[in-house]
Amino acid sequence: MKAAVLTEYGAPLDILDIDEPVAGPGQVLVRVMASGVNPLDTKIRRGQAAHAQTVLPAVLGMDMAGVVEAVGDGVVEFHVGDEVFGMTGGVGGIQGTLAEYVVADCQLLAPKPAALSMVQAAALPLVFITAREALVGKAHLNGEGERVLVHGGAGGVGHVAIQLARYRGAQVFATGSPASQEIIAAAGAVAIDYTTTTVSEYVEKHSAGEGFDVVFDTVGGATLDDSFAAVKPYTGHVVSALGWGTHNLAPLSFRAATYSGVFTLLPLLTGAHRDRYGRALRLAAKMAEAGVLTPLLHSVTFTFANLGDAYAAVENHTTTGKVVVQVG
Repeated sequence: MKAAVLTEYGAPLDILDIDEPVAGPGQVLVRVMASGVNPLDTKIRRGQAAHAQTVLPAVLGMDMAGVVEAVGDGVVEFHVGDEVFGMTGGVGGIQGTLAEYVVADCQLLAPKPAALSMVQAAALPLVFITAREALVGKAHLNGEGERVLVHGGAGGVGHVAIQLARYRGAQVFATGSPASQEIIAAAGAVAIDYTTTTVSEYVEKHSAGEGFDVVFDTVGGATLDDSFAAVKPYTGHVVSALGWGTHNLAPLSFRAATYSGVFTLLPLLTGAHRDRYGRALRLAAKMAEAGVLTPLLHSVTFTFANLGDAYAAVENHTTTGKVVVQVG
């Protein structure tokens, strides 16, 4: 089969012929139709993501949508011909999704919603799983009456987090650049221009000075520090998908609020709790079928022929919307 292989960090991906994998017990063989490209994929290519534990040579790509071609022993959830989507590899020595076929642990998959195309479905797994882990798994978002602040509301994770928080019944606010205000509003949040509005100003304006019940940081760095200053005292919770570095916890402590982090790769790397992926994606499918979850896609169609352009679009931040490579 054809696959995009990283043989040297920092080098372009090579389209090579490699052996087609075989489904083992608890696994399915999927013919990949589309593979999403995440910022983490580009960091892996550059050799700047030690936490992904990638082993060279490696087939990259974490997200995919495709069709089940064969099932291994013990698999009862899926059958040949089923359309599925999931986050199945590309880290920790597990073959990625930039290949014509991939073998996946069936716990990592969910039925692809009929309401979405293969390209749309392939755009969702990593970003939705991350948003679900943050808002539901960590912040225990209940919905009605809660105010949620999403930092980076026009980004891949932020955009679906807005839609998930609204689905849970929350009032949603999101920060972004001037150019992203319309995208944030279209997703269903009150847009906040962080370049012209201070933390204290938007806390006062949108929460009457009380602070937000949940603050979800998808940006990291100084934005996480801002999150500690924006959360509601006592009952508020900050959750970050990029909690690297050193941060001053005093603003959070003075509010008697709480913090947690999300590491989306953990089930893939450890093999434990992989069913969390499948459960999250079943929720994504339910929302998509109900018409309340739509991924924001980049306008260009990418294939193996212009794969380098796909990675460049993500690396150079020239993209609005998720970059997806059509494989099948």
